[in-house]
Amino acid sequence: DSACVIPPQTVPQDIIDKVEEYTSKLALELGVKGLINIQYAIKMDPEPVLYIIEANPRASRTVPFVSKSIGIPIAKIATKIMLGAKLKDFDLVNYSDIDHVSVKESVFPFIKIPNADSVLGPEMKSTGESMGIDKNFGLAYYKAQLAANMRLPTKGKIFLSVRDMDKDKIGDIARKAKQLGFDLMATRGTAEAVPDVDIKIIRKVSEGSPNIRDAMINGEVAFVINTPSGKQSADDGYTIRRLAIELGIPYVTTIAGANAVLKAIEEVSTGEINVKSLNEYFE
Repeated sequence: DSACVIPPQTVPQDIIDKVEEYTSKLALELGVKGLINIQYAIKMDPEPVLYIIEANPRASRTVPFVSKSIGIPIAKIATKIMLGAKLKDFDLVNYSDIDHVSVKESVFPFIKIPNADSVLGPEMKSTGESMGIDKNFGLAYYKAQLAANMRLPTKGKIFLSVRDMDKDKIGDIARKAKQLGFDLMATRGTAEAVPDVDIKIIRKVSEGSPNIRDAMINGEVAFVINTPSGKQSADDGYTIRRLAIELGIPYVTTIAGANAVLKAIEEVSTGEINVKSLNEYFE
């Protein structure tokens, strides 16, 4: 499943330079005329390392998104190049030339599939895509989520339950959520990982009532952050995620997703959502 942002927001510049270098070398060595789709992976810890997963001389589903983001008909230009035109014949731009941010989000069919889990893996589960554009990442991300049927809250209670390897990262998220005016509730292990933040401890589903399932059904939860691991935690996590889907409660299952959501909520809370046509972004 593919979700992305243009321009990149968190990728180090030296890694971006390597992506451009490797892409150019591969395309020239393979003799590609037109489009080439390369999948890269970045391992961030302890130091950023770039890996190439695969390269294919074809377009991808992301091409229409990139075209709308930078205002260039990429597929049309690639077709002309395949027929003999040269790159210098076109007034091309790079993503660094735009002064707005575009976010693409995947749209999932989980609500239509009984008992389906929303945890993602290597196989594609999305059945569509949405797109948001605005002057900064937060507003663009909020628009993309809204178009994907996930209306992010600006008040209420956030439920936190993260796996052990994420507990050293949940503190910043909890403090940011508090700063934005949210009340917090969490499972005991997650709450104890952030002793300096006021968090209400609530029982897991497997620990008996009253628990997080009851709170969600009673309308007490506005947003869910859940990164599970382990069999019992996985079972509890599945119950929480599935219930969130059925009740229409926004949720994320990664720390990166939680950070993006809070950034979006912050921008929406302090700013204003405007609507512009695609043409207006390139005038």
